[in-house]
Amino acid sequence: MTMKWRSRKAAALLAAVAALALPGTAVQALPAAADGATGRTAAPVDAGPGRPGPGGRYDGQLSLGRPAPALKLKGWAKAQRAADRHRRQNPATVRPLKGVELAPATAKPRTTAATSALVLYDSTGPYGFLGELYGMATANLAGHFGGVTAKPVSQYTAGEVEQHTATIYVGSTYYGGDVPDAIPNAFYADVAATAKPVVWMNDNIWTLAGKIGVRAFNRKYGWDPTRSSFDPVGAVTQVDYKNEPLTRKIPAGADSGILRPFVIDPAAVTTLATAHDTSTTPETAFPWAIRSANLTYLGEIPYTYTSETDRLIAWHDLLFDVLAPDTPARHRAVLRLEDVSPASDPTALMAVAEYLAEQKIPYAFQVIPVYTDPKGAYNDGIPETITLAQRPQVLAALKYMAANGGRIVAHGHTHQYSDVENPYTGVTGDDFEFFRSHVDANNFVVLDGPVAEDSPTWASERITAGKAAYEPAGLPAPTIWTTPHYAASAVDYDAVKQSYAARLERSLYFSGQLNGGPIDGKRFIGQYFPYPVRDIGGATVLPENLGNYEPEAQNNNPARLPADIIRAAKYNLTVRDGFASTFYHPYFGTGPLTEIVNGIRDLGYTFVDPASLVP
Repeated sequence: MTMKWRSRKAAALLAAVAALALPGTAVQALPAAADGATGRTAAPVDAGPGRPGPGGRYDGQLSLGRPAPALKLKGWAKAQRAADRHRRQNPATVRPLKGVELAPATAKPRTTAATSALVLYDSTGPYGFLGELYGMATANLAGHFGGVTAKPVSQYTAGEVEQHTATIYVGSTYYGGDVPDAIPNAFYADVAATAKPVVWMNDNIWTLAGKIGVRAFNRKYGWDPTRSSFDPVGAVTQVDYKNEPLTRKIPAGADSGILRPFVIDPAAVTTLATAHDTSTTPETAFPWAIRSANLTYLGEIPYTYTSETDRLIAWHDLLFDVLAPDTPARHRAVLRLEDVSPASDPTALMAVAEYLAEQKIPYAFQVIPVYTDPKGAYNDGIPETITLAQRPQVLAALKYMAANGGRIVAHGHTHQYSDVENPYTGVTGDDFEFFRSHVDANNFVVLDGPVAEDSPTWASERITAGKAAYEPAGLPAPTIWTTPHYAASAVDYDAVKQSYAARLERSLYFSGQLNGGPIDGKRFIGQYFPYPVRDIGGATVLPENLGNYEPEAQNNNPARLPADIIRAAKYNLTVRDGFASTFYHPYFGTGPLTEIVNGIRDLGYTFVDPASLVP
């Protein structure tokens, strides 16, 4: 008997993991899954007698999609707006540091032996926890280019700027009032004196000007931070970068604004990206990112409320300017087939595999080695477990794929957790395996934190049990892993690293991972990458930045069609050595896949084997 079923791996997770998420994060993903156990019934999918088949699934687009109240982003935004108004109404007197010498605007930086980045972040004040999360996101991206040192800016010591290729300061704490400045004078002085690239994000650039001397800053850099402001916040919905209209969508009340630089000498300032405030008539355009001399300034921290077409793409490319400016343009693509299990339809698998072989497209196919329905949700109430050995036709299709351009990727052990709804049915492909979740009263998927028994031993046993299932079935042992629904704890990711050379996915990063403190399993940031990185945990993470095809809406998420994926790929052409990486469920047939493949190739991308990206 052949089963043909649809898992729930759609965009609800895409948004969770694209989201900067904290305790009880409600996830509103961009792509959508087919209807399932969320108040509606999906149409049967020819699953065989008594097998209606799962609906679409939650599949994460990690970024800050719909953060939980515990993230306090609206409070942080409100506090920043208030602090900025106070600064402009009550200008503080900042005495210039004695003995500071500004490097000439034309000075050439001293080269270092190897590429490395110094990432500094804020860690004080009521929102200090955000600084570490943003610091992790920045350090992960910088990990594409070489070594990374990341620490609170308060721990900066004199001379460190000169020890790295470039320095990136993420200003998330607005110093002043009840929050004293935690930036050491040594850092202000070194930024002024260095000729090496420095990136400054968001807050406290006005204090740098004061410490250097406002007139001296203005002369060198051509703009005046003390007369720049986050007001009016307006409604910036678009950021133009390299002629592409990148999106920006911030919920009402959650926008802290973008600093609008007060430019004095336009000849000294290069606008790198332009923001468009659509709340004015006509709309107001102003610089989103600028460069003058060796200083690059971004008017906001672009990790919140992101999507596959977001202004974050501009930041992904701007990192090349400071860490690898001589990188030539190259555009590669990665395709992976998602949620293949013993319950998959071998006919659908073969149709997709033969199409890709005919097109000579290398790809990944993710395998869940054990299918289980512990409560009989799709088997008339009778529990059911199926292994690869019990489905020889599926196994034959997988062997064909492995021999004809496909790269097997491990996708968990059972892709579900225990015999509970997590969040849908407890069935393979529907549910999370390493993280707890539920669907709330408003039909949002909520991430609740690691499973109760989470530990290095528990995670390792589950991961190694899954890996041991391939060779006895005559399949090559995978070397790449994708976490079910893109969600696991820091402990789980470390266990994966012991068994696999790389992860192909979006990932979660937790408070405490970077600063060495206790890890908070319910406070995390989700992130996707436009290129391979070595992350803060020392793991190689391969890119997935386009999301997936989902023709129906679910969990407050719209459908995601081939045109949406192709549009995101087009915007990512602005990343000079970036990827277009997407995933697809074979049960949708070859029609939409053909559109996606042709659209991405027509943009100039070349599909590659993901294994070729592993160092």
